[in-house]
Amino acid sequence: MKVFDSNGNGVPLGQILAVIFDVDGVVTDTASVHAAAWKRTFDEFLLDRSRSGLGPFRPFDLRQDYRRFVDGMGRSDGVRTFLASRDITLPEGDEPNRPEALTVSSLGDRKDHYFLDYIRRYGVAAFPSTVAFVHELRDRGLRTAAVSASRNCKAVLRAAGVTALFDVRVDGIDAARWSLPGKPDPALFQEAARRLAVAPSRAAVVEDSLAGVEAARRGGFGFTVGVDRAGQHDGLIDRGADVVVADLGELALSEKKAVPWITGA
Repeated sequence: MKVFDSNGNGVPLGQILAVIFDVDGVVTDTASVHAAAWKRTFDEFLLDRSRSGLGPFRPFDLRQDYRRFVDGMGRSDGVRTFLASRDITLPEGDEPNRPEALTVSSLGDRKDHYFLDYIRRYGVAAFPSTVAFVHELRDRGLRTAAVSASRNCKAVLRAAGVTALFDVRVDGIDAARWSLPGKPDPALFQEAARRLAVAPSRAAVVEDSLAGVEAARRGGFGFTVGVDRAGQHDGLIDRGADVVVADLGELALSEKKAVPWITGA
């Protein structure tokens, strides 16, 4: 069955020159690791506040809080957004006269420390279906990019053994260096398209987060595949996904070479 866009038209892969993949949750099975690192970070912070008499302890919810406030966002944006949901505000950067003070930056650093510790302990796995799909795209002559809001994207791709599958990588380090806003702003995807030398309208995006799918829509990308690993099919469609699959193994490419089509298995 052909995959159709919102207007009921078949979307030919022949009109797409490149495919941009979100890393965590699409390429690698690290979304749960990010969520666990965020939970440890925020729960420690919230418990300390509760012990100091600043309100009852209400822990970070791995499903609802992660999806709503940090999934797909840059590190600092995730800290600000989640804390705002609890009516908490922290200073932005480190305070030279108070090195022990908690800030948006220090909480983000703590989260990164926990994330990298989990990676060192347990490693990283790439989704086999995604790896196979990327290989097939590249065999057809399409270029590919890996995009992540995380500053640890390079380490994750290397640990998963998939660095060579992507012509371009745009990550949280690039976002900080060039002041690129996080998702749902399309800046990260647009930067990947720029580096691939392709117009957004001639590129597809593969995303698992609501913010990422919305970013692809806002950026005018030619086709968006939503990967539903968290039971949010309708939300992905609402944010702009042209098609939603549970796994990229559900997508295949026809044997047509002149105008190949994305088809559902």
